[in-house]
Amino acid sequence: QVQLVESGGGLVQSGGSLRLSCAASRLTFSNYAMSWYRQAAGKERESVASITRAGGSTYYADSVKGRFTISRDNAKNTVYLQMNSLKPEDTAVYYCNVRVPGTGYWGQGTQVTVSS
Repeated sequence: QVQLVESGGGLVQSGGSLRLSCAASRLTFSNYAMSWYRQAAGKERESVASITRAGGSTYYADSVKGRFTISRDNAKNTVYLQMNSLKPEDTAVYYCNVRVPGTGYWGQGTQVTVSS
């Protein structure tokens, strides 16, 4: 069973920064694109950023473009999300995701709270 473990969330003031990490195990990590999603209270889960297998291409939601950076270290089986210039509307639980043939896997999530 694939396991994804997120870390790095917390409470930060508006304008601050956080770096999220997602460590993957039981997966040939370098074979798969990785994604970050988030879900705010009372809202649907939404895609935030994605990165291709070798990290050559990235995707960002318009709401985070220019502020967030997704990266990966295939030697460490870890994907990161650097979040700068955080806003209160970025408050959510952030989840790591990988899609493998036939299914997808999620981590347990890490809470990010941005105070105004």
